Amino acid sequence: MKIAIVKLSALGDIVHAMVALQFIKAHKPEARIDWIVEQRFAEVLKHNPDIDNILTVNLKALKTDKFGLFAEFKKVRSYRDNDYDLVIDAQGLIKSAVTAKLLSPWMVCMPRASRELARRGKRLAGFDADSIREKAASWFYDVKVHSPYDANTIDRNATVLSQPLGFSITHEQILAKKPFLFYADENPQIYNYLAQDRRNIVFVIGSTWESRNYPAEKFVKIAEALQQNCLVVWGSEQEKVTAEWMAAQSGYIKVMPKLDLNSLKALIAHADLLIGNDTGPTHMAWGLNRPSITIFGPTPVSRVYQTDINKVVKSASVVNPFRLNKQDYSINDIDEREIIEPARFLLSLRISPS
Repeated sequence: MKIAIVKLSALGDIVHAMVALQFIKAHKPEARIDWIVEQRFAEVLKHNPDIDNILTVNLKALKTDKFGLFAEFKKVRSYRDNDYDLVIDAQGLIKSAVTAKLLSPWMVCMPRASRELARRGKRLAGFDADSIREKAASWFYDVKVHSPYDANTIDRNATVLSQPLGFSITHEQILAKKPFLFYADENPQIYNYLAQDRRNIVFVIGSTWESRNYPAEKFVKIAEALQQNCLVVWGSEQEKVTAEWMAAQSGYIKVMPKLDLNSLKALIAHADLLIGNDTGPTHMAWGLNRPSITIFGPTPVSRVYQTDINKVVKSASVVNPFRLNKQDYSINDIDEREIIEPARFLLSLRISPS
C-alpha cells in the first residue's frame, strides 16, 4: 500500500504528527509512506526508518515569488506519478488540501477505466469541516475524520493519520512510544559544548511570537539556580543577540553555533533536560524521549503530552484555542521558581539518552 502524508508545516506540528508513523508501520508493515513537507522543515523527517520518501514543496516562497506557482504546481503533480492508494492531509488548510488533491487521480478528463479505479480504491482523507479552522479544506476529501479542534494536538494528528487506515492509536500507546527523531552526520562541534562534569540543559528562547517568549533575564535566573551547563540554541540574529546577552550575565550559559535541524536533533538527544517556549525545537525533546519543560503563555497546553518526564508550566491567562491572543504577554509573569523546582526534579532522574 502506498500512502502519502501531507503535513507541510510548522516544525512542532510535524513532530506531533510523526509519532503516528511507528503505529502505522506496526498496523501495515508493508506500507510505503511518503511525506510531503515544506522544504525548510525536511530535515526533521530525515533518517526516520518509517518514511520511504521525503517530498518537498516551497509554498512559503510563493508569497514573494508569484512566478514560482507554476513550477510548484508541476512539481507536486509529478509526485502523483507515485500512484498513491491513500493520501492523507494531516494539516487541514486550503494549501495542504490543494496539495493533497494534486497527488490524487483527477476525476475530470480521465479515461473511464481510470475514473472507476479512483472510485474503487483511490482515496483522499482529511479532517471534516467541524475539526479545522479553514473549513473549505474538507471539501476536497473523500474520507472525512472528526476530531475536535480544541482537542489535544497530538491526539488529533494520530486520529487523522490512523482512522482512514481502519485502526486507532490510543493515548497509552503514545505514552509508550519509541523515540522517532533520528540524525546522522551531525555537526561534530556540538560535542565540544557538552559538559562531562555537569548536567547539560538546552534553552530554547525564541518562537514565532514575542508574546510566547519567556523573559531572557528569567532564563538567566534559572541557569544561576541550577548551576549546570546551559546551552542556548537560536534561529534568528535577534535570538543570537539575546543568547549572547544571557551568556554575559551567567558563567553557566553558553551560546551554541547556529545549528541545522539534523544537528539540533543530535544536541537535544544528548541533553539531560530541555527548557523552552511553546515552539518546534522544544517539542523535539518529546519526540526524542528526553526530559523537557515547556513554558506556555498565550497558547494552550493541549498542544503537548504531559508525561513523567515532559512537564509544562502555564501562565495564569485563560486561552481560547479557537482565537489565540497574540497580545497576551502573561508568560512574563511566570515566576522562575515554578520552572526551577521541576527542573531539579527532572535532573535528579538522570535519564540516559536512548
